[in-house]
Amino acid sequence: MTHFPDYLKTYPNADSAFPFHIGIHALQRGFRAHRHDFLELSYVIEGRGSEVVNNVRHEMVPGTFTFVQPYQVHELFTEPGSTLLLYNCMFSMDLLMDAGGHGDGLAELIEPSPLPPYTAFTGVIAERTRFLIDDMMREYEGNAPWRLTLLQARLKELLVCFDRERRKHQPGVAAIASSAKPGASVWPIIHHIHRNYQEDVTLTQLADRFGMSASRISEVIKEKTGQTFVHFLQDLRLRHASSLLVSTDYSVVEVALEVGFGSYKTFAKVFRERKGMAPLAYRKAKRPV
Repeated sequence: MTHFPDYLKTYPNADSAFPFHIGIHALQRGFRAHRHDFLELSYVIEGRGSEVVNNVRHEMVPGTFTFVQPYQVHELFTEPGSTLLLYNCMFSMDLLMDAGGHGDGLAELIEPSPLPPYTAFTGVIAERTRFLIDDMMREYEGNAPWRLTLLQARLKELLVCFDRERRKHQPGVAAIASSAKPGASVWPIIHHIHRNYQEDVTLTQLADRFGMSASRISEVIKEKTGQTFVHFLQDLRLRHASSLLVSTDYSVVEVALEVGFGSYKTFAKVFRERKGMAPLAYRKAKRPV
């Protein structure tokens, strides 16, 4: 039986209209092996250690930037006698898409690639990226006009810097990555579900669209996410529903229909099972006073 490490499903603001969080963590004993369905980046400020992403280890020193894709198993290790101080940023892949749900170019970063998930910034580019991530932190903690717009812009610029830098240091691998044609990957299926979960998405529809059997699609989703197709789809809908409950005055029925549940009864049942409380109770508990 396949063993799946800890599956983290939430982070601060994960259920908000802007699913993004950034903070500074001090790790004296590393962090256990885990995976999640959101994107994560880290930037080392001080200390030394290493990280293993999908069984490949890389060094972590000041300036090291790591970009972890959804469902990748990763674990951090701190060098004995050191404290690994790093920025940690968690966000939804939706922030890399445009308002219409289509890729704006950065969606390509969330694809299988021979390029490493890390790079080490030095010199002028290290100064630029440190400014970007410091400024993201300032904006995140502030409340200035256009805060969310600037956060998203800084995030995208930081990821562009990362991708350019890792390509520069591995030109041969970068050329292969740029010329590679999409193969039989589960990512197009996962992307499609992320973009269309509000609709009536079924395994039969996915099978027709991607030229695979429904049973095979079910298998590859379970292999990649550790969840059944139904649980994966419901998690996406519940995250959106949680955001709507907190940030809008939609009725619970309207929320249920908006996120793709066919009926209020099903929505209420699943919500209570996963969240431990009824939708209205969740709204009351999470909405700012």
